[in-house]
Amino acid sequence: MKETIEHFILENFGFLPPELLVVFVSALPILELRAGIPLAFLQGLSATEAFIYSMIGNLLPIIPILVLFRPISKWMLRFSLYRRFYDWLYNRTMKKSNNVEKFGALGLILFTAVPLPTTGAWSASLAAILFFIPFRSALLSIAIGVVIAGLGVTIAIYSIF
Repeated sequence: MKETIEHFILENFGFLPPELLVVFVSALPILELRAGIPLAFLQGLSATEAFIYSMIGNLLPIIPILVLFRPISKWMLRFSLYRRFYDWLYNRTMKKSNNVEKFGALGLILFTAVPLPTTGAWSASLAAILFFIPFRSALLSIAIGVVIAGLGVTIAIYSIF
């Protein structure tokens, strides 16, 4: 599925400059910087550029999610289709967020830093909301986790290839 999404993005957004394309892909859920940094490599960007542009992209959606998810979700829960989606999202996030539940904001760093499927900035933002972690603590923890994940993925991609 991830390859299909990446192919779709390259096919339909390939006209964008490489830097903007990396920011765009890194801002998307599921893909995040795990796809943005390899894309930057394939686009010929340096490791530093890949890291910076993927960080920008991965951090862009965090503040809107932390600020807007709860009020929008509260309003949307009156629709059965959204309620089913919310229940699925809630259960999926709760299954993956043991460290967040145990360690709060510090757990968000671990949750975000591990560059595995279903972990990352988007999921950590939702976990922060579900566990009522204060905005500033959540934002700082997620940002630190994104930097750690970004460094790991950048070093892995650029040292292997």
